[in-house]
Amino acid sequence: MSRMLVDKEAIRALADILTDTGLTEIEVSEGDSRLRVARNVTVQAAAAPVASAPAAAPAPVADEAVAPADLSSHPGAVPSPMVGVAYLTPDPSSPPFVQEGGQVAAGQTIMLIEAMKTFNQIKAPRAGKLVRYCVASGDPVEFGAVLAIIE
Repeated sequence: MSRMLVDKEAIRALADILTDTGLTEIEVSEGDSRLRVARNVTVQAAAAPVASAPAAAPAPVADEAVAPADLSSHPGAVPSPMVGVAYLTPDPSSPPFVQEGGQVAAGQTIMLIEAMKTFNQIKAPRAGKLVRYCVASGDPVEFGAVLAIIE
């Protein structure tokens, strides 16, 4: 039985390269091994929001909605267990595993993440209502990125 060894230092080094260069994806191959690191990129409409960021800080005090930056602290957040590409459907011609607003059971598949040509099922950690997907099909995701909100 063979066991795949993951070089955590290599992953961290590649992630640092992504951050330093502004790239969204990097892949290295050596022999039969391949390592791909990708990150989600949020596009801002203009440079003006950056200048007004300090003024926008008081806005999260409101209890009405959770801002996208605060999704990781949401109690219903479903974090990505790996780096890969998210898919909300089992195949391109099928409907999503779960529609936004739909009920899910604990352990029910809510999406797939493709990592190293393997499709990994992402299961609901708890029963509830899938309030929102935080990624779209085909989006690259990072480890720990919020994939969905289940309340």
